[in-house]
Amino acid sequence: MKTITLKKIAASAVSIALLSNFAGCAAKTEETSASVLGESVGSSAEDSTAADDQTTEGVVLTVGANITPHAEILEFAKPLLAEQGITLEIVQLEDSITPNTGVIEGSLDANYFQHVPYLEQFNLENGSDLVSVGAVHYEPFGIYAGQTTDLDELPDGATIAVPNNVTNEARALLLLEQEGLIEVDDEAGINATIADITDNPHDLQFVELAPEQLVSALPDVDVAIINGNYAIEGGLDVNDALAVEANDGLAAQTYGNIIATTPDKADDPAILALVEVLQGPEVAQFIEENYNGAVVPLF
Repeated sequence: MKTITLKKIAASAVSIALLSNFAGCAAKTEETSASVLGESVGSSAEDSTAADDQTTEGVVLTVGANITPHAEILEFAKPLLAEQGITLEIVQLEDSITPNTGVIEGSLDANYFQHVPYLEQFNLENGSDLVSVGAVHYEPFGIYAGQTTDLDELPDGATIAVPNNVTNEARALLLLEQEGLIEVDDEAGINATIADITDNPHDLQFVELAPEQLVSALPDVDVAIINGNYAIEGGLDVNDALAVEANDGLAAQTYGNIIATTPDKADDPAILALVEVLQGPEVAQFIEENYNGAVVPLF
């Protein structure tokens, strides 16, 4: 079955409300986000038995996903699900709004594009109750060279491009702190913004951009801190990054990319089967062989 491309699912009233709120992507603490992620992963593994006990023959499962790497990973998983009688239809979406609105409105059964802190903030801001049913992979943030090709040569007053949504901006700032370039208020954690920088000895200047614009901004800034999926789409190699988040650190635990759905579908046998396949060894091997460290399987 061919992949479906869908650029707009949400009804205009919902979309406008979500667009106005899209800037924020995390309102929970590190501890809460990590614990929620852990609970969702554990429950999906336990519930996989339930999926085995119920038939999935003839089920059509529609999942919305960002193109890279999520839709590509789902394409690999499609024949594995077909063995269980599940037809996986993948709806490729180019933004971070319609995957959730599609699930809320019922045109999608689930989505695969976000992490728990974003999901929590989305629910908080939009009065929704979407849930995670399991994490699949992690995309490490990297600092990529623009006009400056070595962090040791970063000039005073250098221009740094960072994502403009709260969760990912915090990750960018924490990565700069990891590299000793700034200090961030410990209490801000994964909610940190530029206002939470407590020490900026090099007078770094920050440009906040939509994540999908960061690669194209590289010629105009000294460095940019870019999400793994957008780095891949922009032809960047994580191995060429000037610095990268540690794969075994807090970020990997907190920002695993999840399968999300509505509470009434959280125990659906087909969705549980999808999670089980995506957390399986075949998908882990596919990720390791195709993304060169820019995408890291969590299982």
